[in-house]
Amino acid sequence: MNNGTWQIKTFDELTTQELQKIYYLRTEVFVVEQKCPYQEVDNLDLVAKHLWYENETGEILAYLRIIPAGAQFDAIAIGRVLVKQTARGAGLARQLFQHGLDQVSCHTVQIEAQYYLREFYKSFGFVEISEQFLEDGIPHVAMVRKVHD
Repeated sequence: MNNGTWQIKTFDELTTQELQKIYYLRTEVFVVEQKCPYQEVDNLDLVAKHLWYENETGEILAYLRIIPAGAQFDAIAIGRVLVKQTARGAGLARQLFQHGLDQVSCHTVQIEAQYYLREFYKSFGFVEISEQFLEDGIPHVAMVRKVHD
């Protein structure tokens, strides 16, 4: 994944083409691939920063959103973390999440991780702060990474 570019934009900075690509990919992964019908597009998109990696042809291969503190949790939240199915296995998820953390490096971050991915998030310093719970029929766990002085 060397020939693409990383982008980060607020909702108001997104072009309509970029927004369509983001929504298409998020629906492809979270609704269709995971067979989970739910309201994927929500009002948090309006306040989030949208971070993605696109290849040289402009196809988005990885995406996440960063939500300011107070909008979802008391802490900053990172969510909608995904890598397009055809781009998995090349380390792009780790690069994506590290880029996201780099944007908020001085702040506590909270996530609601799919339960099977909790070891991945622990490798970035996150700890579990809840029992397993179902969100839209998929097992999740709340996790946090605190900033230490």
